[in-house]
Amino acid sequence: MKILAHAQALIYQLLDGMPSAYQRQSLKAFLELFLKAQGAPLPEHSHLKSASALSRFLTVYNWSVRQVIRQVRHAIGQELKRYRPRGRRPHLQVILDMTTLEKRGKFKAFSELISVFHGKRGVHLVVLYLVVGPWRVPWSFRVYRGKGQPSAGQLGLTLVRQLPKWLKRAFNVRVLADTAFGSVDFLQGIRKLKLHAITGVRYDRKLSDGRHLFELHKPGQRVHLQGLSCPVTIAWFYLKRDGEKKRSKRYVLSTEPLKASTIIWWGRHRWQIEGFFKTAKHRLGLHRFGQQTLLGMYRWLILSLVAFILAHWGYLSLETQALPDWAEAAAVVLEAALADVLVYLLLADIERKRPLLQQQGIDVQITRCKM
Repeated sequence: MKILAHAQALIYQLLDGMPSAYQRQSLKAFLELFLKAQGAPLPEHSHLKSASALSRFLTVYNWSVRQVIRQVRHAIGQELKRYRPRGRRPHLQVILDMTTLEKRGKFKAFSELISVFHGKRGVHLVVLYLVVGPWRVPWSFRVYRGKGQPSAGQLGLTLVRQLPKWLKRAFNVRVLADTAFGSVDFLQGIRKLKLHAITGVRYDRKLSDGRHLFELHKPGQRVHLQGLSCPVTIAWFYLKRDGEKKRSKRYVLSTEPLKASTIIWWGRHRWQIEGFFKTAKHRLGLHRFGQQTLLGMYRWLILSLVAFILAHWGYLSLETQALPDWAEAAAVVLEAALADVLVYLLLADIERKRPLLQQQGIDVQITRCKM
């Protein structure tokens, strides 16, 4: 139950950060929409505020997105700093991957952010996702803008650089990434940060001696890739994906000298982020934004990710080993953390108006009763 109290405290902090009672009510309405976890948190589905009011909250009103991000990261940091299992320093998996928020139609305000990648048109996000013990945290993201712009590897390296130093001190950091992040620049950048990475790699990648990876016959070999100054360890495994009749051979490299079985084990853990993508889209409506402004889209994405964190904390409060039922987990937060928000908003509004009421000779006393 401690994590639910932490979720409640975070919600109160976010509400306190809103500049007016009207915007606090709009934020509450959005949190309830997202935490219904039905996949369609559209403003017109709200019973608390009109669709036009919620649209203005995203696109017009002046509230700080940065402050929301700082408050959420601070709350996450408080929990991660308390995570101290016995034994060795725990591993922090820093997982990088891309996902596409498919969109149709014209979005003139941010048309430069919409491109076609692998046959999908939309906004392509490079996401940094943290996994340590039971904790799952979407930490940050950047938009991939297509050819001629920073690559996925460059964007991913920027996200890793921006990780707070206390994370690197508290945990044994290991970067896990897809094939798109296996470039020379990315791997060398990770090594300059004194970290190690395990990434996918193309089967036809050339070695410094002119051979290709598919010509290797023994996994676990330490080799030099063409253009890369530091040696890497190569392993591979067979994977059968949905719709494929045969298993495909996937190559994985590690900048750290590890056994082939260990590299494969870590390489498979990269797929944890795929579960997050499915949940964020199909349960929390990450891709369902319809705002025609860049600010509106950005605020929508942030609120959706905040809702995922709150729902994840709801799942942890259930203390179960079963796979998450995200509707149930989100309902726990809705019932426990948002149950008395209306009373909280009323009391907060009274406290803010107390000086004005006292000037008019009205003294307000608030008595809290135990039920």
